[in-house]
Amino acid sequence: MASASSGSSAVGFSSADSGVPPCTSSSGFNFLCCGVNRKRASGIKRPMASEVPYASSMSMKKIGHRGVDSSGETTYKKTTSSALKGAIQLGITHTVGSLSTKPERDVLMQDFYVVESIFFPSEGSNLTPAHHYNDFRFKTYAPVAFRYFRELFGIRPDDYLYSLCNEPLIELCNSGASGSLFYVSSDDEFIIKTVQHKEAEFLQKLLPGYYMNLNQNPRTLLPKFYGLYCVQAGGKNIRIVVMNNLLPRSVKMHIKYDLKGSTYKRRASQKERDKPLPTLKDLDFLQDIPDGLFLDADMYNALCKTLQRDCLVLQSFKIMDYSLLVSIHNIDHAQREPLGNEAQYSTDTRRPAPQKALYSTAMESIQGEARRGGTMETDDHMGGIPARNSKGERLLLYIGIIDILQSYRFVKKLEHSWKALVHDGDTVSVHRPSFYAERFQRFMCTTVFKKIPSQPSWKSMKFQSQSSSIEQKSSEDLEQDSTISVIPRCQPLTQQC
Repeated sequence: MASASSGSSAVGFSSADSGVPPCTSSSGFNFLCCGVNRKRASGIKRPMASEVPYASSMSMKKIGHRGVDSSGETTYKKTTSSALKGAIQLGITHTVGSLSTKPERDVLMQDFYVVESIFFPSEGSNLTPAHHYNDFRFKTYAPVAFRYFRELFGIRPDDYLYSLCNEPLIELCNSGASGSLFYVSSDDEFIIKTVQHKEAEFLQKLLPGYYMNLNQNPRTLLPKFYGLYCVQAGGKNIRIVVMNNLLPRSVKMHIKYDLKGSTYKRRASQKERDKPLPTLKDLDFLQDIPDGLFLDADMYNALCKTLQRDCLVLQSFKIMDYSLLVSIHNIDHAQREPLGNEAQYSTDTRRPAPQKALYSTAMESIQGEARRGGTMETDDHMGGIPARNSKGERLLLYIGIIDILQSYRFVKKLEHSWKALVHDGDTVSVHRPSFYAERFQRFMCTTVFKKIPSQPSWKSMKFQSQSSSIEQKSSEDLEQDSTISVIPRCQPLTQQC
């Protein structure tokens, strides 16, 4: 519902490939973006060479369908990024506007299979405005069903349009091994990601079950899908999905992990480590944070219960190879950093404006009370989940399950069988869905996240407390503390943590 690692998707980024000049967002955050032109589709200037939707025969460096020509313009299936962004904004504006004229009603089974299509000639038509790109066709999948999903998460049509279409989309460079394109809305609310044909097809098949799951449990760490679209340009189909953004750009992330509960080749490459904010993996986590991340008892129970429910849902859909994206903001480190270094992430110390969508932050995804009169102090934590490390340092965690559009089909079965021949089959990431879900949940709730023991020596580690004695306690002292070995273990999936 989105990886920054070598995986296929992540919903939320804070850094990009080196060698690309940074684009500074409105919040003052130095955000590394691709593409040299971010003009809106409504501009009055005729398109330059980099704005026409089909790339010329320039030298291309490609990862999957994503390429960068010699002029620095990003392309996807030979369509330039600037043209694709314009087409997306024109298409979403039209489809959301036309949907608003249709009366609201219950979602029917046939609504999940409806595909609406509209043609956008460059000279305009009775239904579409003129634009400065080549002709394209825009398809909207299951518009009534996705309207229901957006309403369920409290996203009004005008807010959806304003976020996605009022300002230029910001392109992210950290596409990972899949070669997907990622865009973030200027208000940090949404991520737009290109998906492959099989992923889009799989999401369509998931929609009825996704609808049922959200009705039963809107509080989830699964990706929140807000729309599925297709831009047809130059004889190619470019499918995109709109999801929630996990990582607010206004909060500096100090370290980030893509975790699967697997140890086979789960270490970040040197190329990844050279990035400003690399996405590390399971073996890196075990090396960097061997004692895990400590949560308040109520927070730990809520998180593990959410993970348990989500794993059951993914298992029922026969989904595997997903990851938990864990990004960490260290409050104590941020306070000690020089002002000049901090300025690149925020122009001032004011808190970011709260996001509009229900359950849009990590905190709300596991507790879900902030928008319904609950007592959660979400603004105090900027949407992050409060935690501590073994040194007693205060942390904010931004987490979410990503890369769920992978079904355990024949190709994946072959992949697992081959890897099992050369390595322990239980440690590879590709595995049958039931085993994968159990291993994933066990790793997260025993190794990654731990409950703060209730012994007196840990009382000062409550999140509201800022006792200096704990903050000055060295990691060596904590390792000698016998209470740290008291680690709650998750029961099988049929039971609660």
